[in-house]
Amino acid sequence: MSKNGYDFYLDKCLLPIPPQKLQLKINNANSTLTLINEGEINLLKKAGLTDIDFDCEIPQVKYPFSVYRDGFKEASYYLDYFERLKTDKKPFQFIVSRLMPTGKALFPTNIKVSMESYTVTEQAKNGFDVTVKIKLKQYREFGTKTAVIKTDNGTVSADVQNKRADSTVQASKPATIGCDVIVNGRLHGNSYGEAPGQMRTNYRGKINFINPGSSHPYHITTPDGLWQGWVTADSVKVI
Repeated sequence: MSKNGYDFYLDKCLLPIPPQKLQLKINNANSTLTLINEGEINLLKKAGLTDIDFDCEIPQVKYPFSVYRDGFKEASYYLDYFERLKTDKKPFQFIVSRLMPTGKALFPTNIKVSMESYTVTEQAKNGFDVTVKIKLKQYREFGTKTAVIKTDNGTVSADVQNKRADSTVQASKPATIGCDVIVNGRLHGNSYGEAPGQMRTNYRGKINFINPGSSHPYHITTPDGLWQGWVTADSVKVI
């Protein structure tokens, strides 16, 4: 966790320095029509896709305030990672974890997004460090419908079947901070699987911390908030 209590993840990549500003724009998909006698009316529709904008500093040297999950990485590592997110043409998770100095978890951000664009800027005042302006857009799963034509004694009928990509079918609800879960697995002292402790079987608890990309990403508490330990992703089921 960074010293200011914010962690930013692009897929499994933890940004070494959290951006100073994050902007999420919830777009509108409503439409306006003009009726002959009634004037303008507003047709309310589902909200449009969210736009996400922020600037991140990528250092060439390790600073005391920068955070690296697996040791120091030069700026080229992050620039290559951003390029893969752009060229792979696949959605990924954008996650912001917020934690107060007291240890209290604030609201999380966990959105499936696409990399729309990024701009790399070098300035003399920043030395050899680079600034990357990143634009993301929310990604929604979608599917198609197919019609199966059947004939019986000269009559034609169509049965409409929904077809969805396998990735859109979820076995359970997504795990978020504050959600209730059933735990079946061993508790650990940290999110990297160290200090194994007691087993939990069909235990009802809550998630109070999430460390994306680690081997044991969920920290479990009792229903009353007493800390238990870190568990693997397949050890929890959201209820």
